[in-house]
Amino acid sequence: QVKELVLDNCRSDDGKIVGLSSDFENLEFLSMININLLSVSNLPKLNKLRKLELSDNRISGGLEVLAERTPNLTHLNLSGNKIKDINTLEPLKKLPNLHSLDLFNCEVTMLINYRESVFTLLPQLTYLDGFDADEQEAPDSDPEADGDGEEDDDEEEDDLDEEVIDDEEDEDDDLEGEEEEDGVDDEEEDEEEDGEDDEEDEADDDLPRGEKRKRNVEDEGEEDPEDEEDDEDD
Repeated sequence: QVKELVLDNCRSDDGKIVGLSSDFENLEFLSMININLLSVSNLPKLNKLRKLELSDNRISGGLEVLAERTPNLTHLNLSGNKIKDINTLEPLKKLPNLHSLDLFNCEVTMLINYRESVFTLLPQLTYLDGFDADEQEAPDSDPEADGDGEEDDDEEEDDLDEEVIDDEEDEDDDLEGEEEEDGVDDEEEDEEEDGEDDEEDEADDDLPRGEKRKRNVEDEGEEDPEDEEDDEDD
């Protein structure tokens, strides 16, 4: 039931694959990077294999084995191998689903019109060394991984939205608090002003009354002139 197998940096037996058998028929991904591999002649039949990593080895040919034993291959990485001629790649024409091929650091990449020649030889290819025929870069990850990234972005956006909402609520609370304080201050100022007005009104009311009382007392102290004349006649 193994679907992925990574044997990077292990050592091959005399430059050949050892230990792999048809028991790994469910393999979809196989990586054998830097194992001093000279040939893929011992590769078992792997009908379900989609991606094969063979970079940093010493393979110089014999790619017809891949066409025979990995018929559904979609990605092949031969970077850092000893491939020198375009014709060495011709057996890959029999891989109809192959749409990504990497040949970085192979001598074949130094040839004039290398990219045009490979795309002409292998028309099923979409990407060569990470770029298509129009020099557009291949995506870094598969759609599923991109989907997960989108979900994470949505969660981050939601978190940011919540933070913004919280900040707005805090600002509203602060504004309400300031308005309440302003309202209290205004009420106190109004009360103080009303108190001052009342004191002034009382003072104004007392003054006339005081003057009247003063005049009444003075009037009581004075005698009526007619009463004085009556006293003299007596």
